[in-house]
Order: sequence, then C-alpha cells, then structure tokens
Amino acid sequence: MGFDNRVHSNFTSAVSSVSSKIVCRGRLSPKRKLADLFAHNKDGYHTLCTLPSYQDLSEAPTSSNRAWQLVFAEGSIMLINRILNPPNSSLSKAAAVWRHVLFQKQMSMRWSHAVSCAYKAVIFDMGGVLLPSPYKMAQEWEIQNNVPVGTIKQAIRSDGDSGPWMKYMRGELTAQGFTEEFEKLCFNITGSPVPVPSFLSSLTSNHMAKQLPCMTEAIKCIRAEGLKTAVLSNNFFLHNGESFLPLDRSQFDVVVESCHERVCKPDPRIYHLCVERLGVQPQESIFLDDIGGNVKAAAQLGFSTLKVNDSEEAIEQLEKQLGFTLRNFVPNTRSVRRTMEIPRDSLKKYLENIMGETTSDPPILRQFSHGQSNPTYYIKYNEKELVLRKKPPGKLLPAAHAIEREYRVMKALGETGVPVPKVISLCEDSSIIGTPFYLMEYFSGRIFKDPALPGLDEKDRRAIYTAMNQVLCKIHSVDIKAAGLEDYGKHDAYVKRQVQTWSKQYRSSETRSIPDMERLIEWLPQHLPKDQRTSVVHGDYRLDNLIFHPHKLEVIGVLDWELSTLGDPISDVAYNCMVYSLPQDLPIQKGLKHYNLSEMGIPSAEEYFDQYCANMGIPRVSNWNFYMAFSFFRVAAILQGVYKRSVTGQASSSDANASGKLATFMANIAWDFATKEGFQIFKSLPEGSPETPGKRSFGTWCRRLPLAQSQYKMFATSSAASSHSSPRGILIISPEGLSEKAQNLYHKLKEFLEVFVYPADQEFRNYQLSENRWTPHPLIEEFKEKAKSQGLWNLFLPLESDPEGKYGAKLTNMEYAHLCELMGTSVYAPEIFNCSAPDTGNMEVLIRYGTEEQKERWLKPLLEGHIRSCFAMTEPKVASSDATNIESSIKEDKDSYVVNGHKWWTSGALDPRCKICIFMGKTNPEANRHKQQTMILVPMDTPGITIIRPLTVYGLEDAPAGHGEIIFENVHVPKENILLGSGRGFEIAQGRLGPGRIHHCMRLIGHAERSLSLMKHRVKTRIAFGKPLAEQGTILADIAKSRAEIEQARLLVLKAAHLMDTVGNKAFGAAGLSNDFPLAQFHAWTRALRLADGPDEVHRAAVAKIELKH
Repeated sequence: MGFDNRVHSNFTSAVSSVSSKIVCRGRLSPKRKLADLFAHNKDGYHTLCTLPSYQDLSEAPTSSNRAWQLVFAEGSIMLINRILNPPNSSLSKAAAVWRHVLFQKQMSMRWSHAVSCAYKAVIFDMGGVLLPSPYKMAQEWEIQNNVPVGTIKQAIRSDGDSGPWMKYMRGELTAQGFTEEFEKLCFNITGSPVPVPSFLSSLTSNHMAKQLPCMTEAIKCIRAEGLKTAVLSNNFFLHNGESFLPLDRSQFDVVVESCHERVCKPDPRIYHLCVERLGVQPQESIFLDDIGGNVKAAAQLGFSTLKVNDSEEAIEQLEKQLGFTLRNFVPNTRSVRRTMEIPRDSLKKYLENIMGETTSDPPILRQFSHGQSNPTYYIKYNEKELVLRKKPPGKLLPAAHAIEREYRVMKALGETGVPVPKVISLCEDSSIIGTPFYLMEYFSGRIFKDPALPGLDEKDRRAIYTAMNQVLCKIHSVDIKAAGLEDYGKHDAYVKRQVQTWSKQYRSSETRSIPDMERLIEWLPQHLPKDQRTSVVHGDYRLDNLIFHPHKLEVIGVLDWELSTLGDPISDVAYNCMVYSLPQDLPIQKGLKHYNLSEMGIPSAEEYFDQYCANMGIPRVSNWNFYMAFSFFRVAAILQGVYKRSVTGQASSSDANASGKLATFMANIAWDFATKEGFQIFKSLPEGSPETPGKRSFGTWCRRLPLAQSQYKMFATSSAASSHSSPRGILIISPEGLSEKAQNLYHKLKEFLEVFVYPADQEFRNYQLSENRWTPHPLIEEFKEKAKSQGLWNLFLPLESDPEGKYGAKLTNMEYAHLCELMGTSVYAPEIFNCSAPDTGNMEVLIRYGTEEQKERWLKPLLEGHIRSCFAMTEPKVASSDATNIESSIKEDKDSYVVNGHKWWTSGALDPRCKICIFMGKTNPEANRHKQQTMILVPMDTPGITIIRPLTVYGLEDAPAGHGEIIFENVHVPKENILLGSGRGFEIAQGRLGPGRIHHCMRLIGHAERSLSLMKHRVKTRIAFGKPLAEQGTILADIAKSRAEIEQARLLVLKAAHLMDTVGNKAFGAAGLSNDFPLAQFHAWTRALRLADGPDEVHRAAVAKIELKH
C-alpha cells in the first residue's frame, strides 16, 4: 500500500549483492530453466510462425550451409510450445496466423528488448500506483465523517516503527488489534471517537480495489517486451486473515508484501528481497511509488525511480525511461522492432484502396512476438482489426518464405467449409512495403493450451476432443481436385519421402551418435506403409492450434498452415496423438501421460483413433505404432537441427542447447513405438517372453511363474500386489513387479532424470572444477523444488522406520532399491530428490532416536531440504570402522557437554548449507566398550569448530559438500542435544548402518549400468586395427563379463533388501563362516562350480553381441 512511515526518510544505504539471473546479450544463465520461459505472458493470444515452404521436401536444398532451411520443411512437427499462448479456457482474441516451431527464436524474443533497453524489471507499489491513492481516500473519508482533516495521516506517523500502523503493516497486529489501537491513537489526537472500522472498510472498498486500467495496459506492454514485473507493497491482513491484494497475481513475476515478510519499506531489506526473487540487480530495475521516502530509499540502493503523483503522467515518464509505448496493447504482440519497421504511409494508402475507407488517423501497428522468418503484424485501421504477414527483406532462397502458398491453401480451404481464417488480400508488389505480403482477419475465440483441459468438466472435455477429431476429418475429406489443390504437393510415397528427408536432415545436423536414431534410420524404411491415401495434411494439427467459439464447444478456426501439403492423413492423426506419450511437465509441451483419462472424460489415444476411423469410414490401420514412431522421429530430427545451430553459434538463444537432450528423449519414445511394432530383434525372442523395451532397464528377464511354496520367489508382476505396497514375501527383480504406487514413482523418477538431470550432468561436472564450486549450483536447487512438487522427495525412509508415512513415501527397502538404482545413474541425482548421504542416515537417526524438540529443530528443515548435515565419526589416528576405537570426548559440564576431537572424512561438512553435525565421542571410557560412546547434535556454527581442509578422493574434492578434516576444540553443546542418552552411541551407529548400505549398493549398480551404456556407445563408434572396437574379442569378453556381473550384483542387493524387509537388518554375521551353518560350505562349492562349469569365450561372445544390440 502507499501508506508508509515517512519518519524513515533517512537511513544508511546498505547495498548488497543479489543473486541474479542476468541476461547477457540474449543468453540465459543456467539458473533460468526452459520451463521458466514458458511461465510468462499469460495473457498472450495465438499468433504466428514463419517458415520457408516447399511443395515437397525431397526437393529442398540439402547442402550443409542450407541445413537450417530443412527444419522448416513440409510436414515438420510443430511440437515446441509457443511462449505466448493464452491461458486455458480463457476468452482471448486469436490472430489467424502462423507460429514458429523452433523455441530458440521464441525464447530470444522474450529477452531481446530487455537487453536493448538495459532494464530487466519494473516494480510497482500498490496503493497510489496500481490502485487509487489511499491518502486521497483518507482525506475524503475524514470530510465525510466529520473527522479533522489530517488525523489519519498524523496517526500513521505517530510512534514511528512502534506505532500501530507500522506494526499492522508488518503483520504484527491483526485487523481487530489494529482497529483497537488505532482508535485509541486517533482519540488522543482529536479528543473524540474516530470510526476506524469505517475507515478500514473504505480503504478496502470496491472503488479502492480496482486496478487502474492505464496501469493494467502498461503492465501488459512491459511484459510483452520481455521485462519482468513485481509488486512491492506495504500491506496488511484483513479480518479473514488474508492480505489485501485485489490484483491479478498472474500479471506479476513476484509479489512482496510487508505483512508476510515482517519488514516494511523503506527498510533496504525488503527492496533487496524483491530483486533477489526477481533475479535482477537494483540498477536493472525501475521502481514506482507514490511516497517520497520510499522512492528515495530505492534510489540510494541503485534503482531507477519514478515518484507517482498522477498515473497518466507516470506512464508517460515510464515510456521515456523504457523506450517503448505502454499503450494500445494487443496480446501476443510487442512494439515493432526497429529492424522490422514498415512504411506506414504506403501501408495506409494500400488499406484505403483495399478497404474502401479513409481516415485521418494512422494505422496502429504492432508486431507479433514470435514471427521472425515471415514477420507478422497486428493492424488496427479505422476500428478494423487485421493481420499482415510479409516476406522478410533481403535475398531469399528459391521457394522459401512462400507466403503466396500459405494464402493459397487458406483461401482454397475456406471455400470448402474447413474453418480457417478469412484471407483478405495478397499483394505481390514489393514497392508498397518492401516485400510481398497478405492480409487476413483477426478474430476472437478460445484457445486451450493444456491438453488436460483443467477447469472443465468431463462432458466439456470429451466434446472438445470430439470437435477436434471432426475438424481433422473435415480437412482430410477435402476434394483436392475440386479445391484446386491437386498440385499442392506430390502424390503417393509421402511417408517414404519424409523418412528420407528427415534422415538426411538428422545426418546434416548430427553432433554425436544417438543410438535410438541410428536404429530408427535403419528400421523405418524397412517398415513403410504399403497403402497410403493422399489428402491435404495440416502438418501441425493439435489442440492449441485450434480456435474455439467464445461460448460453444466448436472449432471456428484452424491455425498454423505453413507446414501443410499433400500427404498421408494418418500421419496427421499420429502427430495429433503424440501428446498422449509426453509427460505432464515437459517444458516444451504439456502431455497426458500418467493421467487417468477415463475419469477426466478425455478419450485415450486408441479411442481417439477409433473415433477418427469411424468418422472417416475407414478400417483401423494395423501399423499405428509405425506412424507414432515416425512422428517422434521427425521431432527428434528437428530438435537435433536446432541443437546443431546452437553449437555452431547460429541459434538465437543459448537454451537451444536443451534441444539436443530433448532430441534423445524424443528418439527414445520413437524407438519404444518401433519395438511395439515388432522390430526384428524382438521378433527373435523366445515365444512367451515379455515385451522388451527398446532401451534396456534391466537385463534380468522376469516371467510370470506360478507361485511355489518357497518364501522367496522372483516375479516381474504379481496379481497379489496391492496398489500401495509390494508383496512382502516376494522378491521383485524388475520395476514391472512393483506396487502401482512404487511403479508410478519409478516412471516419474525416470522421466525426471531423462528430461532434467542427464542433460545437466556435464554442466554440473564442469561446475565442480570452477572457482564457484563451493557454492551449491543454482540449477540443483531449482531441480529440488521441481522434484518436491512432483512428489519425488524423501523416498529413502524405510517403511519400518516410518510406518505411517509421516515423513517419507512408505516404501519398503526393496521398492526403494529399484528407485535408488535409477538415482545412481547420475551422481547428482540423489541430492536433487533429497535422498543423498549423509543426510539420509542422519534423518533416519533423528526419526528413530530424536526427541520431538530435536525433530522440530533439525529433522524438519532436513526433510524440507532447507539445510544439510554431516556425520563425524571417523578419526585419523584410529581404525574408526570399529566404533569402540574412537578417541574423541564428550564431557559433561554443568548444563552442557564439551566436545573435543579430531575427525576426518566428515562428508558434507564443507557445504555452506550444512547446519548440523552428528558427532560421536566417548562420554565414559571406563564403561563397557559398547557403552562408552555417545552421539550428540552439534550445530556447525558453534564456536570451537575448525574445518582444516577438504580431503580429496582420487584428486577430486567432491564440492560443494566435500569431505572435511575437522577439529572440535572445547565445543559447548546444550545437554538437550544428546541423542537417545549417554552411552547409546554404538547402538545408534548399528541401527544407522542397515538401509544406508543398501542405498549405496543400488546406486553403485546404477553407476555400473550407466558406465556400461557409455562403454557400448564408445566401442560402436571407435575403430582400431581396421574394425570397430565392438568387434574386438577382448572388448566383447569385457562387455559380456560386465553384464553378468551387473546382473549378479543387482540380484544380490535386491535379495538383501528383501531380507531386510522380511527378516531384519542382520542375518548371520560372522557365524556364517563357522560350521554351525552350511553357508561357508555353500560358498566353497559355488566357487568350485564356477571353475568347473564357467562360461567359455564362445558364450561370452554371444552375450556381448546380444548386449550390443541394446
């Protein structure tokens, strides 16, 4: 609010560094993820894409210097989500134009102007800036209620920080408490009662709660230019406990309210908090406030400032500072870029001739945000709204940027009843505005961005999907001869040409081998459809390319025709169904995978295709999975092309790098569909063997076997498995046999790793060698928040320690072992999911042995991932694997314990987030040797703790956690920090060992699987002595041996986890070596049998060849 304590106009400037996400020269820092870019511009309208067009891609240029043009070719899949799409179910004006496929162009637009104007953010006060001035309202209220003018203002200033107003702004008083104290204060000023409840009611009335329209439009213009926006308000809580914030939060990237933060303007801390959350620096921000003291404070901190007296005047001043207009906003547009200006006088004359109308006003012209190949503009001329689409200036490749072709297909289809935008005029005279262009209508409707259609009921969702299906059938039913489109593309062999074209495109942009793409390039030509119809195909048909009626569930416009041609209509349907195989949170396109579609009213992919076949009156094709594989293959090729441009410096955004990782992700999905179609490798499997995924997850085959009497059986699946837990008496050796809950976590975890973690592995490795290595990587922290939001958090806690699931996921040791192997495929993954040592063991210790106070202070922030911890047991002078050997001391001293000791290999101690240490020392050296030790919680900021150095492992420091050598010298710790009790340390240490060892072992198996995968890739691509390494005998033997050892190790560890769930954490120990049990004899015979009947070289070679096929 604009009410501030003016007493605080003088204070010391305290400029501090703010962690920022600075955009430099249009490149985004790693801290800003791809998904962040898609979170802005929520008011955007559907706009355009600009692509060169070829009648047939086989005729397009293929030389390396023209590889980029191939990306824009016939039938390319427009998977990449558009930044400026409208919100779900919102009524929006939707330009009948095309949009761009390649997100590096789109994302660069978000930032291009932010860089050029030097500002990254605009920060608004609320009352007096966005809302009407509360000071003016107070004066009017005083007059109406016969209160001396100035009473409210004087009461606000009274008592400074300790006054009721400032306490109310800091959230220290409730609305009732403020009313009571403020009434007393006003009475002391006036000598008569003042109706403060009436004042508070007027302050929050409908009139005061309406955002000024000029400010609303200004904010939209600011965000359209790529800048961030924020609210920084001295605000208060209402009687219902909620803050007074009558604003649409979607307008702002950050909202900072004093009542929530417990600090008010002009305190420097609240300004720094705002820019830190925005990810910008003060000097990159403009701050608007109606209070001089607040403006002065911001200026002292480095902000550009603007004191608001009149909103219209303030907007004019802000326009001068920013360098662009804040009026005439049109969703999904921005001011025309200087390099894209067109002669407006010539355009006006052309419009007068075409429209038959004259006006003295110049046309309003804005540029659609993501039209670069073919620039596209919004025009408002004499109250009529149009869209202009033109060729770019300069020398163009033959057939590229063929806007004439786009105009032609839209005009032809419009006359057949297909819902397309109405085209108005085609101008091929370059003298008008410099290049040929055409005009089309701009009309209103609804666009649904999220295929899950949140906010709608089941009936409406089904109706929307039905309408989408029907319109696609209408497109495919167009009589191409009658429509004059018989020569719009080549007839027949469409899929074959497309496979050839995208294979060439992939080869021309290849930067590294993607195994699944290699398989697809070989497999697709061998399984081409024998029979293909020819029809008009859209090439990018999906839900968010459709405009729905504002009030009815019917399609009134189909957008994005730039990829249309003549081709196989089933390819359009398959592309339309790709969304069913994509995860819900994929940054470039939301998917429907793992949704319960039947409950939502959305047809499954099979039902949708059956509906299409019924509408078209055709039989269901038998090779549906081929078309799906083909669709994802095209996407992977497109994304690889984008990635190639990024590594050669041609792409317009550094985030084009992400497309390389997504290319692998899409290729994996394509190959999964290929395997379902029946690739020759899988056809050779024994009858009755399970369907094998195209990408090996486990080599141990798991067949459905009848239950036997033995307690421990191996199953892939079990009908007895409940949806909540896996059968305790069955050893599950494959994820397919896990409970429904565990399987869901497994698949979500796998997707998260593939989409986010693996692509960032190299960046994390490089960071660990940089000067900043002792500071946690910001991307790790962002991934943590994403993992937490997806429920992939604290998975490690065993069911036995947390039977009610109060802290964790209620998984058994065996269930978690499968997840742990996945996490082991990246050394950074365990921390991202809050499942990394030593925190996991320390959290389990606190759960099992901590007091409620200890849990509240240390366990809770550990579980939330807000802090980290370390475990100090190992000492340099003794063999610390035997806990009874330790020499560190814990001595009682009145109300505390004094800790002394020399520890090393204290993992995690160097992490700046490490706040607590579990320290093991001796409290009574004279007691029984297993009762001498005690564990105590030592805060890492306690005086007397000195970290001497980080220890290295094979030369690696393992930053930022590190392995510290630490001196504890007279460290005083409160008695209440003792764990379980004096002399119970050895007992705790033994209890801590169990599950943690299984976690380490399964992660190591993940290491091994990833290592073997890397090895297989390398030997396939390296040649020595005239043949690939993969054909060398010793290499084959090593691969076969590695596969056998990994499978053995996996089964062994899973069995151990299973026994921990069913028998306990320990079985025989040293007794297993004695003659009291047959275990030693079993071991001896096993070793002898291995020598007598081990696999020979032929067997190993066969295993290696099979392995190399995966």
